[in-house]
Amino acid sequence: MAVPVLLAVTESKLLFPVLAAALLCTRPLTALQRGRLRALYGVEIPPPRPLTGRRIWLLGMTWRQVLHHLLVGPLLAVAALSVVYAAAGALVLVTLYGWIWLMPPGTELRSDLAGLDAGLTVAGALLLVVAPWAAALTARLDVWAAQRLLGPDRAEALERRVEEIAESRAGLVDAVDAERRRIERDLHDGAQQRLTSLAMNLGLARRTLKDVRPEVMQVIVDAHEEAQAAIDELRDLVRGLHPAVLEDRGLDAALSGIAARAPLPVRLDVELSEPVAPTVEAVAYFTVSEALTNVAKHARASRVDLSVRTVGGRLCLVISDDGVGGADPSRGTGLTGLRKRTASVDGTLSVLSPLGGPTTITVELPCAL
Repeated sequence: MAVPVLLAVTESKLLFPVLAAALLCTRPLTALQRGRLRALYGVEIPPPRPLTGRRIWLLGMTWRQVLHHLLVGPLLAVAALSVVYAAAGALVLVTLYGWIWLMPPGTELRSDLAGLDAGLTVAGALLLVVAPWAAALTARLDVWAAQRLLGPDRAEALERRVEEIAESRAGLVDAVDAERRRIERDLHDGAQQRLTSLAMNLGLARRTLKDVRPEVMQVIVDAHEEAQAAIDELRDLVRGLHPAVLEDRGLDAALSGIAARAPLPVRLDVELSEPVAPTVEAVAYFTVSEALTNVAKHARASRVDLSVRTVGGRLCLVISDDGVGGADPSRGTGLTGLRKRTASVDGTLSVLSPLGGPTTITVELPCAL
């Protein structure tokens, strides 16, 4: 039915008015269709994005929506009406002989109906069995066509999925950083303070108790030294989790502290003209810390140059040393961990390390996540 109607419209002068009306009504019709599918089937169809270029775009509509409202929708409506008519006809045919019995005897209509073939009743019964299956198939076709034509296409769905994954990863990175800060605070304010108090008490006992036996004093001395060593290890652990100076004074001061503690001379040059997200600052801090550790262990260098800049919304780190070179991330060295750490915030890491040196590590991180 819908195809002849469309052909008639095409051959008449109504083609352009119908197309114009369809274009103007596409957005409200699409909204109504989404509401209908949500109410009838509980199916939520997200709206497609208004895109340009390879997709036809006009007043917030795509050619897929127009195709649904002009062709697919009418065809599905005809199919649904056909199922309803078939079910109604099946009920009439199945109850045909019942209607004959209800008619007064001797009437002409009763005689005409009594002469009908009983096969019509069988056909009605078959239609009554098939009708629910046809209705379910039509409903599935309705949902399938709406999801393909009214919702986002595969490319849009993939784009949305990529954005959701990126947001989820950014949230996970922020959550991990927040949890690391919480652990750092708990250790600093809890265990570290208790160990410090214990070391002070042992030191006081070591200085004031003069009349104890030598073996007892040796136990106190050993306990005091172990407490001091535990405090030093815990302080290093806390600094490795999240340095307090990074949160209190920023990336410049934190990198200055790393350079001061490095076992070889480090020339630091920092110029931060744009704000940097705290999570990115933490990644930059630990990247520089691990890179300097790798240089001290493997490069046999005498000095390191560290340059930190913000350019065009990117935080650029350049770490150069005058060591022996030959660093290769594919051999499972610490550079693999650095690359994974930078990739966690959509950063990049490149290594230039010819044999004989020098080695240059370039890291680029986004200033904002």
